Amino acid sequence: MSNTTKNEELKMVPAEGIAGKYISVCEDEQGRLQAIDIHDAESFNFGFDVVDVMAEKSPDKTAMLHISKDGKERRITFKDMMTYSNKAANYLQYLGVKKGDRVLLILKRHYQFWFTLVALHKIGAIAVPCSYLLTRKDFEYRFKAGSINAVVCTADGDVAAEVDKAAKNYMGLKAKLIVGGSREGWANYNRDIRFFSSTLKRSEDVSCGNDPALMFFTSGTTSYPKMAAHSHKYPLGHYITAKYWHQVDSEGLHFTISDTGWGKALWGKIYGQWLCEAPIFTYDYEEFFAKEILSMMEKYRMTSFCAPPTVFRMLVHVDMSKFDLSSLKNVSTAGEALNPEVFDKFYKATGLKIMEGFGQTETTLTIANLRGATPKPGSMGKPSPMYNVKLLHNGDVEAGKGETGEVCLDLRDGKPCGLFLGYYMDDEKTSAVMHDGYYHTGDTAYMDDDGYLWYVGRVDDIIKSAGYRVGPFEIENEIMKLPYVLECAVTSVPDKVRGQAIKASIVLTKGYTATDKLRKDTMKYLKTNLASYKRPKYIDFVDKLPKTSSGKIRRAEIKNKDWE
Repeated sequence: MSNTTKNEELKMVPAEGIAGKYISVCEDEQGRLQAIDIHDAESFNFGFDVVDVMAEKSPDKTAMLHISKDGKERRITFKDMMTYSNKAANYLQYLGVKKGDRVLLILKRHYQFWFTLVALHKIGAIAVPCSYLLTRKDFEYRFKAGSINAVVCTADGDVAAEVDKAAKNYMGLKAKLIVGGSREGWANYNRDIRFFSSTLKRSEDVSCGNDPALMFFTSGTTSYPKMAAHSHKYPLGHYITAKYWHQVDSEGLHFTISDTGWGKALWGKIYGQWLCEAPIFTYDYEEFFAKEILSMMEKYRMTSFCAPPTVFRMLVHVDMSKFDLSSLKNVSTAGEALNPEVFDKFYKATGLKIMEGFGQTETTLTIANLRGATPKPGSMGKPSPMYNVKLLHNGDVEAGKGETGEVCLDLRDGKPCGLFLGYYMDDEKTSAVMHDGYYHTGDTAYMDDDGYLWYVGRVDDIIKSAGYRVGPFEIENEIMKLPYVLECAVTSVPDKVRGQAIKASIVLTKGYTATDKLRKDTMKYLKTNLASYKRPKYIDFVDKLPKTSSGKIRRAEIKNKDWE
């Protein structure tokens, strides 16, 4: 699969390091990426062709610095990663897991996640990462939707018990492995893996290239999760993510905050980073504390950092001047749109501009502020050279400058590396988003005169009030400027006159109390700073906002309750 511009005059050169075998790039004189080409990847398997190659090239190089919840520090080398992924592969095969089987991974940030994921790639089983916050009902749905064959699960909390409850009505499981403890009816991962061989021969019929390797359940911000399937080429699509967006340093340390049940973990905690030969940092914490994260950045001299906007909203409420963050060279964010107010506060505190990006479970990094770009606060950036991005409305009409349209990917010249194969066992839902030569993301944006894209909202989030179409993000940005606002979500409510009215749900920062006066002050501020048709009619102070396991605000849940 080739992903490159049609301009044949561009000089393509191999990417740095081990990635150069499969990836060629073209950069301008300032090092800004102009084009990328992925080639010779029909036999690519990340386990053998990245992990094992790095184990031979740089066996003692740190692949991951892992800090457990009790503070224990582990430096895991690429040789370690090869050794234990081979042990895990042999262990899984012993338990009956084979090529094509689908294996649910519920492992929080345990280091065993990396051993197991790489092992599954090597034996050709399909990894299905999931959140540890799921319950019996969630697992019942996932078992059936994904035809799950095995589960590898943390011993922490009640999640294994929830799996057992769900498994009572599901006969498809051939193996259950528990990590970090023991449980009746489960294989003991930590105890048993040591008995298996650390060598694994690459089979002639190894799963690779366009074969399925990975499946994610989507975030489910507007509907029940779908199951997006990716091929073995998917990791190659994340070279841009790590090299030009995270701007990882092969001699530095990269930290992405994400639970392994979210696709963002594979954006920032393995694939692109190891293609760039860069070590990753993982902290297996139980509860997020901003000061604790900042202390670790200082202690371990991290060089690049990526986190969802929710994390940055918390960081800017801490006195960051108390921490030495001088090792940090680049910070980035994705998951939902970043409020300009947060961008400005972080820049004033650190001197670092947050490089925003956009992508989905179904894609790799699609739009971003890549290396060499000057980010505009609140903008997603410009389209990645990996994708041909179009803003469309009314089906197939391309939006003009400043005009809102749906973010779509042009597939008429073929599918780019990184785009999903489709929704597992659901041709109808696949066809609903991939048709007429385009993949429809369901997200809307507009492009300014400089080619930067600005997020407006999900198609389902657009509010139609008194004949106007209003995106929630613009209103949320204004609300976030208020010093007492930690987070907010703007949604629609029924209105007899307007059809829909605007409601703002606001979480207050510590030290503020919801009062009628505060509500009136908020209304007064918005009356001064927003056009009349954009002003919320209702202000609701809440303790917290509903979110997906990946940290995205579930506006649909707020909206549905109001409309019901």
